Amino acid sequence: MRTPVRHARTEVAIVGAGPAGLLAAHLLRLQGIESVVVEARSRSYILGRVRAGILEQPVVDLLHEVGLGERLARESMTHDGVQLAFEGELHRIDLAALTGRRVTVYGQQEIAKDLLAAHEAGGQRIVFEVSEVRLDELTDGPVVSYEHAGVRHELRCEVVVGADGSHGVSRSAVPDARPATRSHDIAWYGILAECAPASDELVYARHPEGFALHSMRTPRITRQYLQVPAGTSVSDLSDAEVWSRLRRRLESPRVRLAEGPIIERAVAPLRGLVMDRMRHGRLLLAGDAAHIVPPTGAKGLNLAVGDVVVLSRAVAALLRRGDATAFERYTEDALGRVWRAAHFSWWMTTMLHRIEGDAFEAGLQLARLREVTGSVAAATTFAENYTGLPFACGWEG
Repeated sequence: MRTPVRHARTEVAIVGAGPAGLLAAHLLRLQGIESVVVEARSRSYILGRVRAGILEQPVVDLLHEVGLGERLARESMTHDGVQLAFEGELHRIDLAALTGRRVTVYGQQEIAKDLLAAHEAGGQRIVFEVSEVRLDELTDGPVVSYEHAGVRHELRCEVVVGADGSHGVSRSAVPDARPATRSHDIAWYGILAECAPASDELVYARHPEGFALHSMRTPRITRQYLQVPAGTSVSDLSDAEVWSRLRRRLESPRVRLAEGPIIERAVAPLRGLVMDRMRHGRLLLAGDAAHIVPPTGAKGLNLAVGDVVVLSRAVAALLRRGDATAFERYTEDALGRVWRAAHFSWWMTTMLHRIEGDAFEAGLQLARLREVTGSVAAATTFAENYTGLPFACGWEG
């Protein structure tokens, strides 16, 4: 029996309902552009996925500007500084004093909740739990096809936004791509725990045993990470061993960890990937579909937002004014900011993580840390990159 096929049309088809895809739909709607979002996962999965939570100042400013700042202002945690721990001491980088900017702790799933609420209020269409997604005719009259509830759908559009992450179909739809890659051969063992934070600000620790990070999601939930060898499984460390390693690497006279139930754990390899092309025909890539950076610099989600700002401006110019200039320059306009963030993430990663058997690199790491914490100029460069570089173009709503 043949699967029935339903045909539909929209201006922009967006593949992926993570923050990049949802924000793209929101910014396009503010400019009067219709879109449909299709997502392989369920709505509950998108809302329950606890991932990135550090927002740069330009991202926070944008969310307020486009009507997504009410709950953000009420429930987020703003940090004026960040702590670097090494050689048994804690050193504070005063982000606000050095740059006038801050970072904000507000989880990716919270942004997704705000965006979904805005979409539902605006009557936008999002189709969850789709399968067999295909992208065709990308150079002339794109078609996004997928299966949903036993029915095959063909969605014709003017533009496709590929925001379906590193394992989605969008990246592979760019022919002859030559992504630049870098593997760090280490991983982060991350936990989400029910306990109060031990510090009012994030603590990045360089320790002879390996890197550790103490972060938070709420005043009662902490997010903490340990450097582990690549290939480590979540079952390789018991709760007791996780807390023991965290204490050894993070604790000092000013930091005393509170333990609590571990409610989530995951292992993420540290790797880098940047696509050499973020556009193919009428397909534009955004977020993890276009680039992956190590999480050390807290850039992944922020880079996705930067992509979407450039993307929404380019799509609006094409569809509303018939001007393809920004659309055709999308790769060039987006990649400048991407490579700056990739460099900062690589720099932080190599400065803070233990490299087995490399005494020369260990000496370089300490030299860099002493410079960042001892030089106003070096601290300012760190703070400027950490709190967020300006977007490649302004938001034009």
